[in-house]
Amino acid sequence: MAEEHEVLTAEEAAALLRVSSKTLLSLARNGALPGGKVGHAWRFLKSDVVAYVRGDKDTKAREEQ
Repeated sequence: MAEEHEVLTAEEAAALLRVSSKTLLSLARNGALPGGKVGHAWRFLKSDVVAYVRGDKDTKAREEQ
């Protein structure tokens, strides 16, 4: 699987950002960090998490084009 399409759990994404899972989920619920729920669990694209760190706020808009 290409790294840009790698799917992370909430715990993995939080570890990558070096924040708590609670902080990560707050960012996701507020729409600051793109993510989606699969059943009851949140999932994040690694490329979206990296884009968030870089300050790229148009991640979803770029993917839809």
